Parts: sequence; structure tokens; C-alpha cells
Amino acid sequence: MNQDYDVLIVGGGLAGNCLALALQANSLKVAIVEASTPAELQASAAGDRALALANGTVRLLNMLGVWQQAKSKATAIKNIHISDQGHFGKTRLSAQKEKVDALGYVITARDLEAAVFELVQQSDVQLINPARVMGISSDEHSAYLSLKHNNEALNLSAKLVVGADGGQSSVRKLLDIQQAVTEYQQTAIVTTIKTDVAHQNIAYERFTASGPLALLPLKDEYAVVWTRSTEDAEQLISGGEAEFLQELHACFGYKLGRFSLSTERRSFPLSLIRANSMTSGRAVIVGNAVHQLHPVAGQGFNLGLRDVVQLAECILNQQASGADIGAPELLANYAEQRQKDHDTVINFTDGVVKLFSNDWLSAAAARNVGLAVLDFVPGMKKQLAHYAMGLNARTPKLGQRRQG
Repeated sequence: MNQDYDVLIVGGGLAGNCLALALQANSLKVAIVEASTPAELQASAAGDRALALANGTVRLLNMLGVWQQAKSKATAIKNIHISDQGHFGKTRLSAQKEKVDALGYVITARDLEAAVFELVQQSDVQLINPARVMGISSDEHSAYLSLKHNNEALNLSAKLVVGADGGQSSVRKLLDIQQAVTEYQQTAIVTTIKTDVAHQNIAYERFTASGPLALLPLKDEYAVVWTRSTEDAEQLISGGEAEFLQELHACFGYKLGRFSLSTERRSFPLSLIRANSMTSGRAVIVGNAVHQLHPVAGQGFNLGLRDVVQLAECILNQQASGADIGAPELLANYAEQRQKDHDTVINFTDGVVKLFSNDWLSAAAARNVGLAVLDFVPGMKKQLAHYAMGLNARTPKLGQRRQG
């Protein structure tokens, strides 16, 4: 039976485009279905958000040919300082000690998306946009998408449909995949600040009783991701700049001199959201369509990219053996492989949030002893560094084959 496509990817953001790049050089007929125009995607306010790219993620982007395009827009993290406000516990991670060029990099989503999209445009991948998915179904041989494209109905078939369409995934909803949601009763405030003292490629993670504060080096500024209670965050967003900066200094201190705002303050509520399943019929969901994490460890995009590259590996291995790339047993095997990585990252992130977002005496003592021990025990610190660099998960063979 002839399908219109081998793979239909719903979502033209980072996850969808990276998957298309992973598949496009392997004689597969691939199309991306995206609801927005490229101009609308570029104009999105979310494009200003800072992404912390783990060392392992950079390796995957390099395998896809993306990093060569994006590196000039990224800022290296050479050192990470982790501390707990008002307590003695501290630990430091160093790229030099780990014998790597950088522990990770920071880049705006817009700059990374532009690099990825430019490569997609140069490929054989077809872009169908603006188009909204109205229905999905599967039978023994094919998956079917019903679209509204330029106000006209369009029906397409493929061996496999991939939902890479973000936290409000239409694919997930149409497949009736339910979610488990944990509300943290916290809000993240994001902005960018200038400092008197140059960042010297140092990232800071400071834990406070009201939530973590991250300062990430970005070009010649710092990207701020500041977690507060929802009530506090509303006051910090609605108040004046002077009051905001005063409170930020109260949390961080004056180690970097005085702060000044260079972009507007924005906020978004925080929760842990996890889909109850990754697959249904001949469809699979990846990235934020499957999981949305607290930003405390900066693992969201890193985890999503591993979803994408491992799915590409499964598809290409299946294609090389002449087997069905949309077979339910293939998708079930993929989901099983991803489950361990998801569990590890989500449990770690959720545990950090709960341990460091309160000031109970026993919890404060435990985390400060832990931070102090980490700073003096090389083996434990190396393990934490590998985790921060995203090197605790296996690297898919896809990249090795592409580089060779």
C-alpha cells in the first residue's frame, strides 16, 4: 500500500525540526505539519527564553549538523556554582576538571530554532503550513491525518505520525492520551540582566526557601530563571523595576556588582506534566508533548532532544532491515527505552524541587551537608558533573553513523 509519506511530523518547533533533520538524509519521505507560519514562530515571545544545553545535547546537535550553525550564538558554561541561600553548603563544577571545553552552553530558543529551520529548508523535507490537525486514525498499514490547510480540508497518510507539537499537543489530545499533573504552586520569572562584573562563563544556581534562582551566562549578560511562589511572582512582575532588582539582590547578593534589567519580565506557572503513554496505534509523541519539567535543572529540552534522536535511531534501524517503521511493536520498544531516561530525569528534578523549596531545619541541614560533601568528594562531584552535562544517558548510534 502506498502512503503519501513515510513520516508525518506534527510540530515545526525544535523537536519536530530536529527529527526531520535526523531522518531527511536517509531516503525517507518526510513532511512537517505546522500550525504557524515561520514568521509567527520567530515572533513568538517564547523565542527569547534561554535554553541551557548540556554537553551531551551539544554532541547530539553536532551529529545533526546543527551545532556548526548555532555555536557562534551560544555562550559556554565553564563553571557552575551551586549554593543554598543563608547556609554554608556550596559546590562547584568545572569544565577544566572534567577535561571538556564546556559543561554546557546557553542560547536563546530563537537562535537555535533559526539554525535548525535553515537546515530544514535546505533539505528535502516538505513543510505543510499553516495547517491544523483535525483528526488522526490508524489501521494495520497506515496512519491518517485530517488537516485544515489554508481553509481547505486535506487528508494525508503515512507509515508513522509523530506528535512534536509541544505542551498543548493536538496530537496527544486527539489520541486521547491522558496526563498526570503535579502543580508546584510556583511560578518562574524569566528576564535578562546586565551586571557590573563580567560573567566569565560562570553559571549560578542558588537555592532559596521560596525556590531556586538560576543566572545563566548569555552573550555579555545573564539570563535569569527565578522560581517563586505564585503570589510572590505576581507582585514581582507587577511592581517597579527598582523593587524587583532589590529583591533579586536580596536573593543573590552583590557578588556580580549591581544588576540592571535589559529585557522585560515574563512569568509562567510551573508544574510537572507527564503523559500516561507515548504511543497509540501508528502515532508517537515526543518532547514537551510527553513531559514538561520544572526548570530547576534545565533538563527539559535536553530530555526532549534525546527522545527525538532515539526515535530517529529506531526508525532508521527498522528501515535498514526492511521492516515497517510504524509498527506498534517498534513504537512500544521505543517507549520502553525512553521510560528509564524519563524516570531518572523527572525523579531527580522533582526531588530537587521538593528538597530545596522549603526551609525546614532537617531539610536545610541535609541539603547543606550534601552540598558540602559534594564539593570535597571527587567521585560524587564527577557523577553530578556527568549528570549536569547530560552524559548519564546513552548516545544513540544515529549520530555515530552520520558523522562517519
